[in-house]
Amino acid sequence: MSTEPALKIAYSPCPNDTFVFDAWAHGRVPGAPGLDVTFADIDITNGMAERGEFDVLKVSYAVLPWVLDEYALLPCGGALGRGCGPLVLTREAGTDLTGKTVAVPSEKSTAYLLFRLWAADVVPGGVGEVVVMPFHEIMPAVRDGKVDAGLVIHEARFTYQNYGLHCLADMGRHWESTTGLPIPLGAIIAKRSLGEDTLRLLAESARTSVRLAWEHPEASRPYVLEHAQEMDPAVADRHIGLYVNEFTADLGEDGYAAVRGLLTRAAAEGLVPPLGPDALSFV
Repeated sequence: MSTEPALKIAYSPCPNDTFVFDAWAHGRVPGAPGLDVTFADIDITNGMAERGEFDVLKVSYAVLPWVLDEYALLPCGGALGRGCGPLVLTREAGTDLTGKTVAVPSEKSTAYLLFRLWAADVVPGGVGEVVVMPFHEIMPAVRDGKVDAGLVIHEARFTYQNYGLHCLADMGRHWESTTGLPIPLGAIIAKRSLGEDTLRLLAESARTSVRLAWEHPEASRPYVLEHAQEMDPAVADRHIGLYVNEFTADLGEDGYAAVRGLLTRAAAEGLVPPLGPDALSFV
């Protein structure tokens, strides 16, 4: 580990993040900067990024148009994938969402952008009120009739049946069928003021941490389960398998195309500000 002051980093306690960052956070990545870790759900880290509060953050790709002046997108460490999109859940199968109340985990999230793009295509009358609530409260709220539908992310796609709920639509399936691209979910960003050399080191450290996690998955298990919010270990494993993949090691052409595609379409719908031509460029 470096003798330089630890970098302030915030990421979620979800298994994919703790799996990815375990080796780095515990000093097992040679030459990597030390990390001062704060755990926070992604709606919180999105706000932290908008306020410029941390050196490194895991955020939603949807917040990038608001923060890329101050932060650079790292080409690794984040979450993109196929077959892992957010779901719209209802109490009754086939519910018409026209004018209905929908709970979402954030209005500056990839899930929300995918939901709005889906709704523009398939709910011609438009949904009604959108209510923001912590994602762990959404399924109970739908079950208890407090809202008509809920947009869920993460491990909820494996557990919604436990609440007696139905999957009305899979946002990821809609996105993939209309674009052919993977779903851009979570991004790793770092302050541009750290300088190009440090940004390159951060990217390499994240990439090495991912590879070490793949090579020695048992090493990360205590860290993953400690922070997995009483999640069943088998669900944690499925979560990691779904969200940690080749795009976590390197965004690559398809990854960057997915990010540009999402943010370009969202800007065309007036959901986010337009990106500059070099906004996604790394150093």
